[in-house]
Amino acid sequence: VQLQASGGGLVQPGGSLRLSCAASGIIFRFNIMGWYRQAQGKQRELVALISSGGRTNYADSVKGRFTISRDNAKNTLYLQMNSLKLEDTAVYYCNTSPQNPWGQGTLVTVSS
Repeated sequence: VQLQASGGGLVQPGGSLRLSCAASGIIFRFNIMGWYRQAQGKQRELVALISSGGRTNYADSVKGRFTISRDNAKNTLYLQMNSLKLEDTAVYYCNTSPQNPWGQGTLVTVSS
């Protein structure tokens, strides 16, 4: 299984970013997919989940600001992040489950 997140970068508070996660080695369309993040010195936390059928769940801290989506034809997971806050700064990862090995994350830095 390979999961590679991309799209991170430096953005000002209030700005937006769109993350992508390319998946291979799994039957993507059958899997629940999630975005997770880990800020420096903190434990990794769940940001958002999307079921194979498109049902979504979000952490309270990102509800109304982040949108998770998937393109099963492209084996790709997305996270649209709007109204970014300083506390959103973290390395973002995608995964099918936190019990599975982690792939490459992408760093999001929110700073003025």
